[in-house]
Order: sequence, then C-alpha cells, then structure tokens
Amino acid sequence: MNRRHFIQTSALGMAASTLPISVQANATAMTVKHQFKQKYAPHDGMFRHHAGKDILDQLRFMADTGFTAFEDNGMRGRTVEQQKAIGNLLSQLGMTMGVFVAHNIAWNDANLASGDAAKREQFLAEIRESVEVAKRCNAKWMTVVPGALDKRLAVDYQTAHVVEALRQASEILEPHGLVMVLEPLNPYRDHPGLFLSRSPQAYLVCRAVNSPACKILFDIYHQQITEGNLIPNIEKCWEEIAYFQIGDNPGRNEPGTGEINYRNVFSYIYNKGYRGVLGMEHGNAKPDKAGEQAVINAYVAADSF
Repeated sequence: MNRRHFIQTSALGMAASTLPISVQANATAMTVKHQFKQKYAPHDGMFRHHAGKDILDQLRFMADTGFTAFEDNGMRGRTVEQQKAIGNLLSQLGMTMGVFVAHNIAWNDANLASGDAAKREQFLAEIRESVEVAKRCNAKWMTVVPGALDKRLAVDYQTAHVVEALRQASEILEPHGLVMVLEPLNPYRDHPGLFLSRSPQAYLVCRAVNSPACKILFDIYHQQITEGNLIPNIEKCWEEIAYFQIGDNPGRNEPGTGEINYRNVFSYIYNKGYRGVLGMEHGNAKPDKAGEQAVINAYVAADSF
C-alpha cells in the first residue's frame, strides 16, 4: 500500500480549497505531514485502515502524518526480532519510543501491596526482562501498576510494601537510565479495587522511593474520572511526572469527543516545559478511515494553542 496516495478528508480539504484547481488535485492525493508541538504517540491499530495491519507500515504512516512518538503496551509480548525491527525503524524515522507495560499486572491479586516475598521476586524478575526489551526497542519508560488492594491490611502497610518493591526495582533500572512510570487508574469505571488510583498517592509513593527510575504516568483520562481538577493536580505532582497519557471522558476516545478541554491542558503542559511523550491511549470515536482521519484532525485542533 502506498501511504502517500490516499484521499484526505476535512483538514486537507480545507487547506486545498484555497489553491488553484490544478494544485488542489495533487494536494488531495498526498499525506499531510503536520507539525505537532508535542510528541503525541499513537499505538498499534489506531491507523490500520490507512496503513494496514503490519506494525512497521503503521509506524511509517504515523511518521508521514507528523507523529513523532509511538507507544505499545504489549511490546513485551512481541518476538525479539519484532522488538528490534520496531526499535530500528523508530530510529530511522526519528520517532521516540513511549511506554510499554513492564510486567504482568495483577488486576485481581494483592501483588506488591501484600508484601509477599515470592510475588515481589516475580515482579523484579519481570523488570529485569523488561530492561532487555527496552534495549531492543529503544525505550526509556515502562508502565508499572502495583496490583490490587490487600483488604486484610491497613493501607499504610500496603504502601510500605509497594515502596520497598519499587525501591528494589529502581536499583535494577537506574544503571540503564530507564524509568518505570506508576499509573494511577480510576476505580469508578474501569479498575475498581486496585491499590493505586489517585495522583497524590502516586506522588507520595514516588517521593518515598526517591529514585529517578520511579516516576508518575499521569493518565489524563483516568484522573479526570477519579479526581478531576486536572491542571492543579498536574501542578502539584509536576516534579514526579515523567509521562502523560490521553483520552477524553466519557468514552475514552480522542480529544474533543468528551468534556476535557485538551487544548488548554496541552498548552499548560507545553508551557511548563514538558517535551516528553504523550501517549494516545484511547480508541477512535468513529470507525474506518474516516474515524482515523478524525483522530488526526482532533490532535491538529488540540495542538493549535
């Protein structure tokens, strides 16, 4: 599939409408490469109707469209050869690798919060494996979710157990310049019963771990549901935030499909000096190519601050 020959919709059509007719005919047959201010990172499948199922073709399409980063939660599950191929192509395209999930998340088990030594050792073994994954795909950040609450223990004991596990994981990651980012997940819609749900809680844990290898992944979608008050909470956590993820609410789709004023949020983050990755961890509100173009248009609009 030649990615440079597909018909653009609204954004290109508006730009082309001011050109002579002969120029318009050529313009509508080319991919528009947008100049985004930030490193917005699509994921596998987000543009499959334009680029096909092959992840390398999708990366090329992302780069052709102007996206300068990529994230892949499931990178650990890919073959070694595919991890290396993705890392090599990202380097060639000048794109930044975003997060992948560093371990098997214990959605229904009090994993790190329990203080169980065997569970902690399993987690640390997976962190060691993820160091090698990160090397292959040129990643710096990896997502960590401490698992479920232990309902038999006071929260303070659980916090101490989580901090100890993360200190040991930090000792593994620090020599390689890698960073695990802790993701608080909303307990009301998607993930009830998990240990980590609030941004101030993640801030407390990171301050206690006290390592450059342990920071916060501030998922704007999750925190809008859990606590709202987005910009003030980002401000309070700023020193510990190393990564952002995106999704509007309700619906968990692209900016502009819900209640969050993403143009203002992006402007605030940019003006604070953040130049890292913002992962597009959401769905497409509409299907097929039109839905994919709507995602691109949404980021053009939200990035126009």
